[in-house]
Amino acid sequence: MTGTTSTSLWEELVTSALLGTDRRTPPAEVLTPGKHAPAGLLDAAAVQTVRRRAGLLPAPAAALPEPAPHDARPRLPPPARRRLAQLLADRSAPSAGGRRGTAPDLTELLPQWLAAANDHKYQAPASVLPALLDAARARTDLRPQALTFAGPRGLWLARLNPEWKFALRGASGGPTLDTDDAEAVRRLWEEGLFAERVALLAAVRAHDADKALALLAATWSTERAEDRLMFLDSLRTGLSDADEAFLEKALSDRSRNVRATAAELLSALPHSALAGRMAARAASCISLDRSGDGADAAIVVEAPHECDADMQRDGVVPNPPSGRGERSWWLGQLVEAAPMATWPVRLGGRTADELVALPVADDWGDELHAAWCRAAVRQRDAEWSRALLGPPGTPPETGPGTTSLAERAKLLAALPAGERAGWVAEFIAAHGLSEAFQLLGVCQVPWSEPLGRSVVDALDIARDAGSYPWSFSGVMGLAERCLAPEEAGRLEILTATPDEPEGASPGAGGYWSEAFQRLVSTLRLRATMGAELRGPAE
Repeated sequence: MTGTTSTSLWEELVTSALLGTDRRTPPAEVLTPGKHAPAGLLDAAAVQTVRRRAGLLPAPAAALPEPAPHDARPRLPPPARRRLAQLLADRSAPSAGGRRGTAPDLTELLPQWLAAANDHKYQAPASVLPALLDAARARTDLRPQALTFAGPRGLWLARLNPEWKFALRGASGGPTLDTDDAEAVRRLWEEGLFAERVALLAAVRAHDADKALALLAATWSTERAEDRLMFLDSLRTGLSDADEAFLEKALSDRSRNVRATAAELLSALPHSALAGRMAARAASCISLDRSGDGADAAIVVEAPHECDADMQRDGVVPNPPSGRGERSWWLGQLVEAAPMATWPVRLGGRTADELVALPVADDWGDELHAAWCRAAVRQRDAEWSRALLGPPGTPPETGPGTTSLAERAKLLAALPAGERAGWVAEFIAAHGLSEAFQLLGVCQVPWSEPLGRSVVDALDIARDAGSYPWSFSGVMGLAERCLAPEEAGRLEILTATPDEPEGASPGAGGYWSEAFQRLVSTLRLRATMGAELRGPAE
């Protein structure tokens, strides 16, 4: 019997089984004389099944994947390797319930461990790569450090499992090829995955900015709009005046988002032609009143009356969001795109502090100060950020710049790390911890001694006030991750259960003792993890 005949006979049997032997009699050659058709059908199906399986040829073997690339980084010291396995295993362990107890939260320590391992430039053990990619898939905040640690072998492995595709889209590790190899660079740029191309552009740009721009320009007109936007956004790193010509051309891009991003990047270059044009437009809207340099000087605002085609080409969006007036919307965009150096020249040679303190006529003050805040953040101008933040002891609602804690956090990020920590320490000393969470988030880790002491003092005050520690769980969690491990010994005294003051919440002292025990044990574990990573590599 040929294969075709066998297949046809099988199909006949299947059809009879589906329709019923009364409606479709099985082929006569497979039925045993004198036997009922249903039983004969089943016998024939069994025989045909055995015959089909016996004649089945094995499928050709799939091609083996390319070998994993070599990772030249040193191996982890054995204690650190065991610690990583523990951290990754604890990631999937079931929670013990709402109460955290005194044990460190290993899940929250994994990002810090990965960052420290990357600082030491260790390679990830091959055996943990699947668990590491699973952890990065579950937590987007882990991905940059996890993918850097996973290295080229992590990307290689991610290509073999659809659940790890995110690694190919968002890989932050640079390609391992030699960026001086022009042919390899061209081939990867033309044929690589998008994440590989972004990483390649960053790697080439780190060595030769002109070469990276030439690479980008070569295929710019054929790229998809969303890819052009991502490539343009990648130019934020290392942005310089050398990028201006390319960004000016992007102002005429057919995608509105690409045009807007190009305009934003150009406005961060204070000497660019766009920054000059925006400065001229903004300066025409802002002036001093007639008393000018006198003691009663005030800022006068005359917002633009139209948004012409040239303004739109330079990135000014003509239509305001709902509830926002057109003129204030246009004014805000002009001021935030103008170099901060515009204003001392335009407004009588005053410093940033003096200009922020000037009254603004006709209730334009909030609009002008908000735009100055955005400009200072975009240009990372420390002097203006300092002026718009004001003294840390001043209540946010009466401060000079903005009452928004998110905006104040962005302004803080423009200050040097030491000054930033000192400002937040004084803010906490004056206002407590209730509004400090976002501000602490932009401070360098580990916290400086004055900042750490200010946070611990504030927690101690909260404990003495009789409140429960979970009212400060966010700050306590930050302290576990950000306090210097050397602070553990000094905090030991706080682990004792205090006498409960009159009016205190029932049991609060015990809960505070538990929280401080967890803080101390976490700091000691972080110290141990650091020592393990500094140990001799395998």
